[in-house]
Amino acid sequence: MDEAVLRTLVPGVLAVLVRRGADFATAEDAVQDALVEAVRVWPADPPRDPKGWLVTVAWRKFLDGARAAAARRRREETLDDEPAPGPVPAVDDTLWLYLLCTHPTLTPSSAVALTLRAVGGLTTRQIAQAYLVPEATMAQRISRAKRSVAGVRFDRPGDVATVLRVLYLVFNEGYTGDVDLAAEAIRLTRQLAAAIDHPEVAGLLALMLLHHARRAARIAPDGALVPLAEQDRGRWDTALIAEGIGILQAALARDRLGEFQAQAAIAALHADAPSAAETDWVQIVEWYDELLRLTDSPVVRLNRAVAVGEADGPCAGMAALAAVDDTLPRHTAVAAYLHERGGDLATAARLYAEAAQKAPNLAERDHLTRQAARLNTRRSR
Repeated sequence: MDEAVLRTLVPGVLAVLVRRGADFATAEDAVQDALVEAVRVWPADPPRDPKGWLVTVAWRKFLDGARAAAARRRREETLDDEPAPGPVPAVDDTLWLYLLCTHPTLTPSSAVALTLRAVGGLTTRQIAQAYLVPEATMAQRISRAKRSVAGVRFDRPGDVATVLRVLYLVFNEGYTGDVDLAAEAIRLTRQLAAAIDHPEVAGLLALMLLHHARRAARIAPDGALVPLAEQDRGRWDTALIAEGIGILQAALARDRLGEFQAQAAIAALHADAPSAAETDWVQIVEWYDELLRLTDSPVVRLNRAVAVGEADGPCAGMAALAAVDDTLPRHTAVAAYLHERGGDLATAARLYAEAAQKAPNLAERDHLTRQAARLNTRRSR
């Protein structure tokens, strides 16, 4: 039995139960119980209609729970007629379920956890392992999230932008434990793109594909980070790049530019360049200008300063960096890079060492420490 295929059925099954009147938390538990039953039964007796089978079993699990709770007796009277087993109507509730899991009452971390659990079909243990927290902690987070959305109904369009931000948060977690969150985010975004015709959904999918295409070249055999300029482009996944660019071009043709389309355009320019030296930095700066008009994000200003330094020289890059809040994460690392480009190796080495102390993770800290050591070695010769 293919676990990945089984997980794709989860959103539709959960949505059917909720639309029938089950509260979200109890419905989600019933679906998980049905999945456990499927793992036990299907290898020997696979159903002809997997989704219909899951809906039937999950609904029975829900009713069993409702009957066992005295406080729900009145509600049980309206739910006691079990729908007859059979094909489930082909209604795609994916978008509705995404909007529920990214409800504005939830914190970003809770929305991510609930999306992975309810839409992605991951277990609490898998999610906890991916985020490097105890399983009990993640279970509490998911329980709080489910209580927050209990009884929520959507009678008007929700905020797709929030869904996209949550999926991008998942993607940026990358890979930890036995769950590849980058691949999972791509799978969920493909699912969302099939459910809604929206250029920003396409833009996010293109962005993910273009970044994921470089994954194999990002880490050296010894585990060290490999900067974009030093990556072996022969290891990039050209099929993913071609798919991402095709999706992006179709989205841009609709003339409804959004931040994920702009970010994807920048990624596409990097992917198109045969070498780092042939990168079209002037056009990248133009796309960063578009992105700033859309978001006015300090992080975008920081990245733009790097691009300006490549397009117009390190002095121009430093001038652009001067307008960015120097408390921003990675600001010191960018300053170090621009000073190195400008030939001030002593300042660059000092700033690399300082940036290493502020690094958000071990891999980045080791990379920055190596950069400082490299420059100090060059200066001592």
